Amino acid sequence: MADRPNKLSDVTLAVQALHRVDPASGAVVPPMVASSTFARDGDYASRDGYIYARYDQPTTRHAEEVLTTIEGADDSLLFASGMSALVALIEALPHGAHVATQQMMYHVGLNWMRRQADRGVIKLTEFEAGNLGSMAEAVSPKTALVWVETPANGDWSVTDIAAAAEIARSAGALLAVDSTAAPPLVQRPLELGADIVFHSATKYLAGHSDITAGVLSARPGLAIWQDIRQVRSFQGTILPAFESWLLIRSLRTLHVRTARACDNALAFATHVQKLAGVSAVLYPGLASHPGHDTARAQMSGFGGMMSVLIDGPEGRALAMAKAARVFLPATSLGGVESLIEHRLTISGPGYGIPENMLRLSIGLEDVADLIADFEQMLSATD
Repeated sequence: MADRPNKLSDVTLAVQALHRVDPASGAVVPPMVASSTFARDGDYASRDGYIYARYDQPTTRHAEEVLTTIEGADDSLLFASGMSALVALIEALPHGAHVATQQMMYHVGLNWMRRQADRGVIKLTEFEAGNLGSMAEAVSPKTALVWVETPANGDWSVTDIAAAAEIARSAGALLAVDSTAAPPLVQRPLELGADIVFHSATKYLAGHSDITAGVLSARPGLAIWQDIRQVRSFQGTILPAFESWLLIRSLRTLHVRTARACDNALAFATHVQKLAGVSAVLYPGLASHPGHDTARAQMSGFGGMMSVLIDGPEGRALAMAKAARVFLPATSLGGVESLIEHRLTISGPGYGIPENMLRLSIGLEDVADLIADFEQMLSATD
């Protein structure tokens, strides 16, 4: 193969899966290694450190290396779900460690943190999402971890990551950023001072609604990192080979999928905010969003996620979700298809979700079809 340039963009490296052409066949699609165990060499030494798939395996490591590259990280660890990644991070903290986290975030993650606090595993303080003053009040010299989700699932509030990193650092705490709604080619928290970046890789990274996965990526010199790796090995929550192979496939198109979702979402939000029956569109790409300026400064696009607040009697938003024809009434986000959900029905009470909120994941369809579908939902429930 001809010599390649010394420096290639992250996009090129992701598209070509780090140029891992199969040396045996020349296949341009990386092969999948599905073995659960690995034979030692003639000196009874492990080959490239592979012993047993619960610890590590080649296809998973390949996917991690692609993610490490596009995230600008020192290393990445893949898990069987986003929740298993969060669990591993929290479990790696000392028993009784203090964690500061947002009130507006992925509700299952918050619910699990609250459960761990109730059991005495951690101490938990919650702060207002996007409010640096509230965050600063929640953090103390005893804080081990500050968890930020930006944009935040629900109202898509935006946190200034660099400022949050300063708050965490001044207290001697780690800053972990859930960047699920803003994949690496849109937002790179490690470059803004975060210690760990988290993704539910089920969402934009995988992007086809066909696998569940989670990933943690770390800055260099993170002392807790080997503890997290060990927790993953004990739990057996490493992402399996087939799912890792599918993730590599998906990362090769991440940049084009993300760009299309961002373009569609901005066009959709700009149109829908003017419609009768719409109280507000919560989308960082709109100048009306309180986090717009921060998002514009730290993101290269505004993502495909938004929430729409509906005018009218109680129950109208839920009725609209039921009337969808192009949008699919399903939970999750970041796939090629557009999804709609009545958020309160999914999350339940206790997470600050209003009854009139519809959460939308804008996909890759013709945006005119998505706008027409939303308009007919409004008309059907008028």
